[in-house]
Amino acid sequence: MTTAPDATTYRLIDGKQTAEAIKEEIAAEVAQRKAAGQKVPHLAAVLVGHDGGSETYVRNKVLACERVGFESTLLRYEDTITEAELLAKVAELNEDDSIDGFIVQLPLPRHISSEKVIEAIRPEKDVDGFHPMNIGRMVAGLPALLPATPSGIVELLRRYELPTDGKHCVVIGRSNIVGTPVSILLAKNLEPGNCTVTLCHSRTQNLAEITRTADILVAALGRPEFVTADMVKPGAVIIDVGTTRVEDASKKAGWALKGDVKFEEVAPLSSFITPVPGGVGPMTIAMLLLNTLRAAKGEVYAR
Repeated sequence: MTTAPDATTYRLIDGKQTAEAIKEEIAAEVAQRKAAGQKVPHLAAVLVGHDGGSETYVRNKVLACERVGFESTLLRYEDTITEAELLAKVAELNEDDSIDGFIVQLPLPRHISSEKVIEAIRPEKDVDGFHPMNIGRMVAGLPALLPATPSGIVELLRRYELPTDGKHCVVIGRSNIVGTPVSILLAKNLEPGNCTVTLCHSRTQNLAEITRTADILVAALGRPEFVTADMVKPGAVIIDVGTTRVEDASKKAGWALKGDVKFEEVAPLSSFITPVPGGVGPMTIAMLLLNTLRAAKGEVYAR
């Protein structure tokens, strides 16, 4: 019979610390490139409108670029920009040889098709890893610029040396940005990988019964504190991808960041768990930087 770990035995998976280690590795390689007279990687970000979460995320990307020695460019537009105007800017960035990779921050205003914008980005500059060609190469097991958040999750499992081979991984949420790609990566014959993966979503029946069988539970549905103790198998590894702003009058900002997991309930049952904030979030930016470095080096697509 499986017993729950003592409340003091679970370990936090520190995404912030891990991301800092990755940034140090990238910074060292950038310094070597500079010393050798090679081009410094250049990341551009396009921000449309004034969404609070997007503003914070893009600002952190710019700071991260400075931290590792990248060049960075931030292009800001009001949410009145037309789809045609934004697509024209994407075309311009595609042709700018000084820029190794760029992202168009999501979400976009309703009048702009995210799919059209993503497909307009040249795959070799798609450092978010969202272009259908990069997704297709990932599925086929070919070298690709991988989606940043899913690859960040896999990297956390790798660096914490958490066993995945033969484990049952349950992913809640089937988005193209996180849920679906992480389910593919963890099922691959890779290390980490070789999981038996169940991908759950809004139409899944008996969800709690399924999640209670998970050795690794990835919560990526965007509903704060959705995963509760009764949904978790004792000793499971919990990866919380959620980052929802919830009103909180006790905070100076008037809001608090909540994950998809009810941390206070679930943590004592888990063996390892990511906090929010400080878990998956910092890894997303670190993997974006890594994609930019790979793009600059022509590792996936020849320059």
